[in-house]
Parts: sequence; C-alpha cells; structure tokens
Amino acid sequence: MVVCLIASEVNNLLLGLFDGDTRYVSINITPMAEEVLKALPVLFFAFFFSDDKDTLLSISFAMGLGFAILENMVILVGSVSSVTVLWAIVRGFGAASMHSGCTSLVGRGIVYVHKRRKLFYCGTISLLIYTVIAHGLFNMLIQSQYKPAAYGVVLVMYIPRLIALAGRILSPKQNS
Repeated sequence: MVVCLIASEVNNLLLGLFDGDTRYVSINITPMAEEVLKALPVLFFAFFFSDDKDTLLSISFAMGLGFAILENMVILVGSVSSVTVLWAIVRGFGAASMHSGCTSLVGRGIVYVHKRRKLFYCGTISLLIYTVIAHGLFNMLIQSQYKPAAYGVVLVMYIPRLIALAGRILSPKQNS
C-alpha cells in the first residue's frame, strides 16, 4: 500500500507534465510508473532476503493486491456519489486481478532470471515491458466500449499460473 501512495504522487506529477490529459496518462504513462514501482520491492526482497520461488511469488502477489486495494479505495472515496455495488465488484476483481497478476509475473520471472545471471538485466526489462503493456492494454480497454475484453487480458496473465497449478495437482511428486 505504501508503493501505491508513492505511485499516486508520481502519477500526479506526471499528469501535470502532460497537461492533465487523464486518458493519455492512464493508458501510456501510469502503467510504466506503477509497474516499475511495484517491481522495486520485489527485486529488493529477492536480492537481500530470499529468491525462493513460493516466497517471492506470495510476496509479489501480496504487493499487487495491496496496491489494488488502496487504489480502489482512493477511487471509491473520490467518486462515492457515482459508485454502485456492481462498479465496486467489477473494479475490485478486475483491478485487483490485474495488479496482482502483473506483479506476480514479475516475481516469478525474477526467480528465473535471478538464478541465471546472464539473463538478469534483459530478463528483468522484458518482464517489466510485458507487465507495462498488459497494464496499459487493460487501462485502455477498461476505458473503452470493450470493457469485457479488459478482463480477457487479466485471464491471459493467469493462464500460465493455472497450467502450472493444474500440473501440480494432476501429477503430485512421488514420495521416494
């Protein structure tokens, strides 16, 4: 949630640089700022504490979820008179899934590239580029007439994780 507060200040500064064009900034600029800011604590944790896959995945998921919770609360409080229960449910699941999905992908990817030093820099940049594109695409679609397609972007992010989870469930390790 602290990262969300920092991102809010950074986004407001960036909004000022782009003459208050909220749509342009939310599609093109805030995804970069938010994804980099969410990745920094995950990178810090991986370097200084643990690069264990399950731990880092849990921490990165929690980072994205905490970010989304505070972001949703700020939006809710800022426009409480026009918010409906349906809006809160859709925004809650959509933004929470997108933020936690993007940060989880970074966390899972950091585990992979951290152990393969030659891939670290290009791998980390690639992870950030992927999440920035997914986040920007989500923001663009959610502000358009194609809102349901935005949730398709979120589902695509979770498909690799669901396949891995299904693989674990269907073929548990043999105790030998």
